[in-house]
Amino acid sequence: MMEEVKPEFDSDKAAVLVNELRKTFNSGKTKSYEWRISQLESISKMIDEKEKEIVEALRKDLSKPELEAFLSEILMARSSCKLALKELKQWMMPQKVETSLATYPSSAEIVAEPLGVVLVISTWNFPFSLSLDPVIGAIAAGNAVVLKPSEIASATSSLLSRLVGEYMDKSAIIVVEGAVAETSALLEQKWDKIFFTGGARVGRIVMAAAAKNLTPVTLELGGKCPAVVDSNVNLQVTSRRIVAGKWVCNNGQACISVDYIITTKELAPKLIATLVSVVEEIFGKDLMESKERSRIINSFHFKRLVNLLEEDKVSNKIVFGGQREESQLQIAPTILLDVPEDSMIMQEEIFGPLLPIITVERLEDSFAMINRKPKPLAAYLFSDDEQIKRKFVQNICAGGMAINDTILQVTVPTLPFGGVGESGMGSYHGKFSFDAFSHKKAVLYRSFAGDSPTRYPPYTPGKKKQIKALLSGKLLNIMLALLGFYKD
Repeated sequence: MMEEVKPEFDSDKAAVLVNELRKTFNSGKTKSYEWRISQLESISKMIDEKEKEIVEALRKDLSKPELEAFLSEILMARSSCKLALKELKQWMMPQKVETSLATYPSSAEIVAEPLGVVLVISTWNFPFSLSLDPVIGAIAAGNAVVLKPSEIASATSSLLSRLVGEYMDKSAIIVVEGAVAETSALLEQKWDKIFFTGGARVGRIVMAAAAKNLTPVTLELGGKCPAVVDSNVNLQVTSRRIVAGKWVCNNGQACISVDYIITTKELAPKLIATLVSVVEEIFGKDLMESKERSRIINSFHFKRLVNLLEEDKVSNKIVFGGQREESQLQIAPTILLDVPEDSMIMQEEIFGPLLPIITVERLEDSFAMINRKPKPLAAYLFSDDEQIKRKFVQNICAGGMAINDTILQVTVPTLPFGGVGESGMGSYHGKFSFDAFSHKKAVLYRSFAGDSPTRYPPYTPGKKKQIKALLSGKLLNIMLALLGFYKD
């Protein structure tokens, strides 16, 4: 019998790793402003110096066009890092708050303190930026960090492991590569926070593992993100922005990608014609020859997408595209019209270049259709009608929204990025990343003055009257008058 081969990284090694990181954290090293700044500067330097290697790794993993790799991966991570460097001192400052009459005289503040040793599990579709962005927040907040990149994007995972080891403080920031066995070994440990980006199925596994130790989690998941298109819009601009939020954005492999469109029966033919025109303008008429789109990540996801297209009640609904080449892991931008709502393509997140368009009699009918599904990570509306805009914002629950555009909401650092319901919990970006990895500690300061005997037993009838008078404000007015602040 062959001897069973143990994985190189098992739960025992994971436990040793966490213990070493906890020693580093308990030493206070990661809490200092100077350490945090030095590590953020190292990340910024790493991105600047290794840009070509990052682009090449993304090309190997996803065939990402160079400009797309720069904009969606390198620039996003660089911007997050620069913002943290600029704002960190302000983020770390205690926040002064008002106190109550019961504690007079006193002062109080909210102190942001690091949670401790945290685990970041990232995903494959934006394997560089979605790995580094939460790590930047964890470092800014003063934590020790383990990053587990996705093994599906193996070139970027390997690059991150090498670069983090080269540029960062190895006593506090570690990359662990691997697949299910390594992730499972990490999840068996006790962490102070787990941050996961990925699908809902694995998100449930992460949350169940975290529950054993009552570990807080941030789950960045996904869902079916709708785009509602009104008849009063500029169709050319609308179509360009939908194409940007679908096929230009990692060929639809994005959690905030437009998953399906809802529009009126009357507008649908014009919208389809304009979308087709824009797609051919951007990618050329021979869609399979275009070098401007990322490829499907692997054969499993290619076959999954083909199965969505080949379902009996869906295959005859294709109105544009549909070409595919498994050897190249490419599927052309594909538009489908009025697929059944109970079809697989309308039940699960597509995460690829397929775009169903559903028609309704009245635009307001789209609200009920969206609300019948789990809450999405993003929702989009294209309309010039102020009343429709208000109704959309008020009636559609989603992690975030953009009106008259797609995906750009995630580039605004003053907006939180995160899901709701099955699309996730918790948020990050900008200061929200710092907050995601911080505990907001309440601190009350009192002097030895103002110690009132009314708070201590025995509670005599006289004391009860004094307490009631104090709570009503009468006694305070008398005290202030005696002190000369005003005359009653």
